Amino acid sequence: MRRVSFLATILFASSCFSVAAQQPENHVDQGKVTAGGKPVTLLGTGVKVGDKAPNFKVVNADFTPVSLSQYEGKAVLISVVPSLDTGICSLQTKYFNEKVATDFPNVVMLTISTDLPFAQKRFCKQEGVDKVQTLSDSVWRDFGQQYGLIIKDMGLLSRAVFVLDKSHKIQYKQLVSNLATEPDYQTAIESLKAL
Repeated sequence: MRRVSFLATILFASSCFSVAAQQPENHVDQGKVTAGGKPVTLLGTGVKVGDKAPNFKVVNADFTPVSLSQYEGKAVLISVVPSLDTGICSLQTKYFNEKVATDFPNVVMLTISTDLPFAQKRFCKQEGVDKVQTLSDSVWRDFGQQYGLIIKDMGLLSRAVFVLDKSHKIQYKQLVSNLATEPDYQTAIESLKAL
């Protein structure tokens, strides 16, 4: 039974990578992100401050589809991480869960990664993440494509933070230039205060 589950996971992952490989390059953020000192290519459309945030479809821990339009009329912070099971991504998610969510109860806090939903669920239970909603872009790669965050040849999302006002206009965008570093939390918090 374990072997069948492992095989299904590999087949699922390989189909996701082939979908990501078909995406156009993100020219909005070209040359802005590095990993291990080398530039990475981001795939997808890309967005800018002032744009209306594109709607997207991801899944929650139960594989139920979730879209941005479900939070109509609410300000939203989107924290994007490559994988919750890495040190920096874990720190980023826990920071927004512990330090920010309680100070901004009227702001919807989302963390999006390409981790499979059951891995996200395990992480949240293990780390006590209960205020930020973790969502997976592993099924359709729709969020990564719409926001231009799919890392070519890796299939992961680039680290970023977005703040959307109640009409879902992008008020703040932070594309973290080095994947191995945490975002500038203070500037993100200041943008939330300005809403």
